Amino acid sequence: MARVYNFCAGPAALPTAVLEKASTEMLDWNGKGLSVMEMSHRSDEYVSIAEKAEADLRGLLNIPENYKVLFMQGGATAQFAMIPMNLLRGKTSADYINTGQWSEKAIKEAKRYCNVNVVANSEDNNFSYAPTQQDLKLNTDAAYVHYTPNETIGGVAFDYIPDTGDVPLVADFSSSILSEELDVSKFGLIYAGAQKNIGPAGLCIVIVREDLLGDTLPSTPTAMDYKVAADNGSMYNTPATYSWYLAGLVFDWLKQQGGVPEMAKINQRKATKLYSYIDASGFYANPVKPANRSIMNVPFTLKNAALDKAFLAQADEQGLLNLKGHRSVGGMRASIYNAVTEQAVDALIAFMKRFASENG
Repeated sequence: MARVYNFCAGPAALPTAVLEKASTEMLDWNGKGLSVMEMSHRSDEYVSIAEKAEADLRGLLNIPENYKVLFMQGGATAQFAMIPMNLLRGKTSADYINTGQWSEKAIKEAKRYCNVNVVANSEDNNFSYAPTQQDLKLNTDAAYVHYTPNETIGGVAFDYIPDTGDVPLVADFSSSILSEELDVSKFGLIYAGAQKNIGPAGLCIVIVREDLLGDTLPSTPTAMDYKVAADNGSMYNTPATYSWYLAGLVFDWLKQQGGVPEMAKINQRKATKLYSYIDASGFYANPVKPANRSIMNVPFTLKNAALDKAFLAQADEQGLLNLKGHRSVGGMRASIYNAVTEQAVDALIAFMKRFASENG
């Protein structure tokens, strides 16, 4: 059966080369006669897989030595609680920037542990833009500042990294990590669910500055303490071993593509093509302020919403899958992560043109 073009927001497309590599090693990894998912996480074989994955990620993102890389469970959603548990460090409040549904979920969870200051909010225009630096009403006594650089559902992305002074900056990079170059040193903590640009679901990457480890809330479960995770090489308990292994294959694949700088060029081309067509079509529209348009998640609407079902049905027939927008906003959404090829975007645009000409 031929592979389709998968525009799912997550779990998302994986590189074909990675899936092929994993399939050849499914029953027998490196002549050991067993699958990676059957290995002890304490074995020399698995430790070598884990260490290479971390080293490759450090190289791809140029992660400074004074940052720990943690391979955690619970997805990015678990981090909504783990961040205040670990980063309040004796303080009672934290600043949050609200730019959409994932920001809102993080805010709601953080309120269980501290006072939350919403220092900027783009809800006034249906989350169609990102607040500017001048819009941020930051508090110098906040434990940290949290934001979502790329809102998966709304397709809104920041075009700058907020300056938070001496207050640690925390960012949910779930849907944009590894898509373009990033200065990790500007952040106290970065986290990212794996199921978009890293690998399959079941894993969350946390990159945290060493001076922020320890001094957790007394109620913090041991398995949710970043210092415990760091001290145990992310193996305090059995990690998501197969997801970690597949993430390592993705990191290796990214290196073969020329690393993050080369992926950024490809991603920019893909996004520019799609947005340019949408804007020029007269049939489709994107609601996001141009400066804040995501290069990973592209929402769009049809001129006549009554055609939505026909659009999706015909797209499926053409092997263009998972284009339905999030249930909370409707319309369409094309998630064009690293593993979604330029050919896939070209095929989508060609279909959109045909559909518009037949139904315009």
